[in-house]
Amino acid sequence: MYVLASLLSGLVFGVGLIVSGMVNPAKVIGFLDLAGKWDPSLALVMGGAVSVGVIAFYAAGQRARSMLGAPMPDPARRKFDLRCLLGSLAFGVGWGMAGYCPGPALVALGSGRTKAFVFVAAMLAGMALFELIERMRDARGSHSPSKD
Repeated sequence: MYVLASLLSGLVFGVGLIVSGMVNPAKVIGFLDLAGKWDPSLALVMGGAVSVGVIAFYAAGQRARSMLGAPMPDPARRKFDLRCLLGSLAFGVGWGMAGYCPGPALVALGSGRTKAFVFVAAMLAGMALFELIERMRDARGSHSPSKD
């Protein structure tokens, strides 16, 4: 049941990304182009997503178990630090340059767009590099404040 619920949730999310235009890099870049021909339509999509998310996270916080019976994890509280700032900056710059963020890029792979394949390959390479650096830091005994 858990796998079926996950599959259906992913399909609904993917369809929502397609319908909202989030898989179209030109639309995303138009939204980010505040000095040019700004397209505000994605602000409504984001506002709707944040509204649903706030309600869902509040409801989830009131429960000990999910609707499917799995335990609800207690989210780790972390302080905002330089690593978070730099990661957010890198995410934003990448989003602005490519017009993709990870979810829409994965959905766009299904359409066979070359740009989506290049973006996902670069994203995976960046994730692998980050993991390699983290392992090297752990091997040296340098623990990240965000992981403690």
